Amino acid sequence: MNASSRTPHIAIVGGGPAGLMAAEVAVQGGAQVDVYDGMPSVGRKFLLAGKGGLNLTHGEPLERFLDRYGPQRARLEAWLRAFGPEQMRAWAQGLGIDTFVGSSGRVFPTDMKAAPLLRAWLQRLRAAGVRFHMRHRCREVRAGHPVKLQFDAPEGPTAIEADAVVLGLGGASWARLGSDGAWANWLSADELAPLRPSNCGFDVGWSAHLQERYAGQPLKSVRLSFQPSDGPVFDQVGECVVTQTGLEGSLVYAASAALRDEIEARGHAVVHLDLLPARSLDWVRDELAHPRGPRSLSTHLKSRLGLHGVKAGLLYEMLSKDDMADVGRLAQAIKALPVRVRATRPMDEAISTAGGVRFEALSDELMLKGRPGVFCAGEMLDWEAPTGGYLLTACFATGRTAGAGALSWLARGASPDGARALN
Repeated sequence: MNASSRTPHIAIVGGGPAGLMAAEVAVQGGAQVDVYDGMPSVGRKFLLAGKGGLNLTHGEPLERFLDRYGPQRARLEAWLRAFGPEQMRAWAQGLGIDTFVGSSGRVFPTDMKAAPLLRAWLQRLRAAGVRFHMRHRCREVRAGHPVKLQFDAPEGPTAIEADAVVLGLGGASWARLGSDGAWANWLSADELAPLRPSNCGFDVGWSAHLQERYAGQPLKSVRLSFQPSDGPVFDQVGECVVTQTGLEGSLVYAASAALRDEIEARGHAVVHLDLLPARSLDWVRDELAHPRGPRSLSTHLKSRLGLHGVKAGLLYEMLSKDDMADVGRLAQAIKALPVRVRATRPMDEAISTAGGVRFEALSDELMLKGRPGVFCAGEMLDWEAPTGGYLLTACFATGRTAGAGALSWLARGASPDGARALN
C-alpha cells in the first residue's frame, strides 16, 4: 500500500485502556479505525478498577515513578517519559475531567468515578470516526499485507482485513471481564514469557479457628518485611487483610512480585509482620513485662499494648503457649512475626498479570518483528508494576506507542514479507 493513496485502515482488538488509546492516536493520525471487543461493552475492567475510586496515575517524582517498573524500567522509560503522569492528567482534563492528588500521592478524578471519564472518552472517539464492534471475539490474526482477522461475532464467523492491527487484549486476570489470556496460545515460546499472577493474594493455611474468627479482618498499620534469596529487602508499612486462605491487600500486593518469585524458586516465602511499627522493641518488651496480676494475657496485650482482635489472633495462631508466656520471645514476635506463605492465589483472582509478549520479539514501535502489521500494547506485554496508578499509566503509554507505531509503519510503506498466523 502507498500510504498516500488512500486512508489506511487500522483494526484495534481489545477495548481496554491500551486499545482505546491506540484507537485515539490512530484516528487522530488520519486512519480509519475499527475497535473489536469480545464483551458487550468496552472498558469493563477499567470500570471495575474505578469502582472504589479511579486511580489514574501517581503524583510522585518521575524518577521514582519510573523505578516502580522494576527490571522493565529500561524498556518502558521512553514511552512513559512521552506519556506519563503529567500527560495523563492533561489528557483527562481534555475530556473535562479534573483530577487531584490524594494524601498517598495517588491521582484521582475529582468525583472519584471511572464511568464519566469513559463516557466522555467514547463520545470523543465516536465523534472522531472510530467504529465499535461488540461481541466480536478474535480467533485468528494472520500477519502480512493486509492483516487478516477472524472473529466469532453475533452474526457468525466473520473475516476482516486491515492494513495494520493493534492487539490490546489484556492479561489473564478477571476473565469474566474479557481478559482471559487466550491470546497467549497464538504466540511461540520465543515471543511469549509465561503469564503469572501479579498484585495478588497468597495462601498461608490458617487454622479453622482463625478463619472463622478473623477472615476478612483488616490488619491496619503493620510493617511487612521480606528478604528474598535473590534481590533487595522489601520493607514497607501499610495495610492488608486476613482472608480465608491467607493474606491479600495493598501491602501484600506491593510485595507480590518478590514473594511470587521466591515461592517459584524455593517453594515458599517467609514474611515478617511488625504489628506495632510505631513502637520500639524495648518499649514492647517493657510493656509486656509490666505486672498483669490476675488479668489474662489477652487483656494485658490489649490494655498495655493496644493489641487485640486480628493482631492478637495472629499471635495466638503462630506462637506456641511457651512463646506466648515468654516476654522476650513474645516481644520479638510482635515486632517480627514470621508468616510462611505457600502459594499465590489463582491468576484469575489477581489484579494484574506478569509475563506476556517479550520485548525482544517487538520493535521499538511495538510491532511483532516476525509478524508484519501486528502491534501489541498494554498488559499483554511482559512487564508488571504495583497498584497506585502505575498499571493504568503504562497501558495508556504503550497503547499510544502502538497506535503511533502502526501509523508510522504504514506511512513508510508496509512490507508484505513474513506473513504468519497468530492462532
